[in-house]
Amino acid sequence: MNNASKPVYLKLRDIISESILDGEYREGDMLPSVRVFAAEQGANPLTVAKAYQGFQEDGLVTVKRGVGMFVAAGAKNRLRSAQREDFIKNIWPPVQRQMERLDLSIDDLVDSDA
Repeated sequence: MNNASKPVYLKLRDIISESILDGEYREGDMLPSVRVFAAEQGANPLTVAKAYQGFQEDGLVTVKRGVGMFVAAGAKNRLRSAQREDFIKNIWPPVQRQMERLDLSIDDLVDSDA
């Protein structure tokens, strides 16, 4: 899916996912509050709440009432696994077809200084 056509709450989920995968938020770390994250991203707090709710439903965050949302144990590994599967099924096939059209190999990409 083209990122421009992706719903805002999914774009926000992507930002949080990338932050977890990059180690900005580790297991047990508290995520920014809905209001803070909304302000940082220029998003509606209800949209941020929807993104956070999805993480909660997926078991990637835990909620401590009155305190906040925290990255759940195993969240990074589950996110990595899901994104690897998405890459292999959805992103790689068109890239591979384009590489074949252009007669590019993995070595061409790795050795590229361009």
